[in-house]
Amino acid sequence: MSYKNGRDILPPSLLKQLQEYIQGEIVYIPKREQKRAGWGENNGARLLIERRNKEIYRKYMNGSKIIELIQAYHLSEDSIRKIIGKSREKAKATR
Repeated sequence: MSYKNGRDILPPSLLKQLQEYIQGEIVYIPKREQKRAGWGENNGARLLIERRNKEIYRKYMNGSKIIELIQAYHLSEDSIRKIIGKSREKAKATR
């Protein structure tokens, strides 16, 4: 955040109006409301994890054992089981 002189950036009529409320003080003007991107949406991490999870579920459904998935993806048993459980729920919901 940087300091700007109102004379340099505001139209004279607006500057005059602001001077009626405050003179010689620093005023913070917040940014407009913006919708923040969710985790991993801007850098593609979310998409990569979704693809990985689909692949894990597909391999599990094609006969891969949980221990094989743990070793292949370097995830804990709990993580693999959660991925499989959530993927199974999604698959049931889309039927």
